[in-house]
Amino acid sequence: MTHVDEDLGVVAAHFTPALLEWFHRHGRKHLPWQRELTPYRVWVSEIMLQQTQVATVIPYYERFMARFPDVGALAAASMDEVLHLWTGLGYYARGRNLHRAAQRVVAEYGGDFPDTLEGMQSLPGIGRSTAGAILAISRSQRHPILDGNVKRVLTRYFGISGFPGEATVERKLWTFADACTPAHDVGSYTQAIMDLGATICVRSRPLCSACPVSTHCVARRNGLQSVLPTRRVRKERPQRETFAVLVIRDDGAVLLEKRPAAGLWGGLWAFPQFDDRTRASQWLSERFGDVPEAMAEIYEHGFTHFDLQIHPVVARIGGVPARISEGDVHQWYDATQPSKIGLTKPVVDLIKRLVTAEPARQHSLL
Repeated sequence: MTHVDEDLGVVAAHFTPALLEWFHRHGRKHLPWQRELTPYRVWVSEIMLQQTQVATVIPYYERFMARFPDVGALAAASMDEVLHLWTGLGYYARGRNLHRAAQRVVAEYGGDFPDTLEGMQSLPGIGRSTAGAILAISRSQRHPILDGNVKRVLTRYFGISGFPGEATVERKLWTFADACTPAHDVGSYTQAIMDLGATICVRSRPLCSACPVSTHCVARRNGLQSVLPTRRVRKERPQRETFAVLVIRDDGAVLLEKRPAAGLWGGLWAFPQFDDRTRASQWLSERFGDVPEAMAEIYEHGFTHFDLQIHPVVARIGGVPARISEGDVHQWYDATQPSKIGLTKPVVDLIKRLVTAEPARQHSLL
């Protein structure tokens, strides 16, 4: 249910000009992806910025652009190298989809991005809002957008209750988003409304005194800033566990295994994982014989929908021959001379904790 008691068009008429004026005076215009507004550069930034803050994205974006300056370079790269540059950014399906979409653009469109909303949405990892943002910012086409920041701004400004992820509420938000999107200067507007949500109309303690549209904002008028957007009803997060085997050679190299393309951490390199300690020990024995093993401190990692407890089973080997077929599935990873591969965050953290930073403590475990 909406609390708006005025005509939508009238309210939007106050919102859009005020937002554009604010953006032209105070908005961010010197972010790396704003220097050259090509569909490729805007696309990469939009994908990286999904569920990730600007400050986190900037160094990743700059490294990515230095290595892959255009869609052809990205399409020609290996998935391992793409995920290597994505390591630490999280939500790795974005990186996999980015690579697949680049290959489609080169193969099906000759290296030029589609210029229609439908064409953009046909590419892996691009939904309606992302497609609209790319076309609005890089090609000045009028398309509304509705990412997380925009949903927060619109629910507060128009007083829209109900969880924004629900289909009925989302349809209503698209109507409001479309009503507010101007016919001209649409690229600036698109950046402006995302900027407002990211810097002023933030989740906690929004800076209403600095907001250019606060005069007509229903949430501010009725003291609903902490209520809107309506939060999802929280369910207890499932807990899962896995046993990760860290086989460490005397030279510090650690054995990694490539994850299947589909599923958790798809396409990334991780430690061999098992459902229980017994299976982990059996795997070690079958490949390395009788080697000492020890349990290290549990590592906890949160995903969007569940929490994972990783139990590291650590085994240090010397001159014991490894019955491991290296290549596409396994490899020895040397953190001092790292391969260009994509690593899961637990791998990065556990290598620092158990291999690189604390060799003396690691020896003491065994």
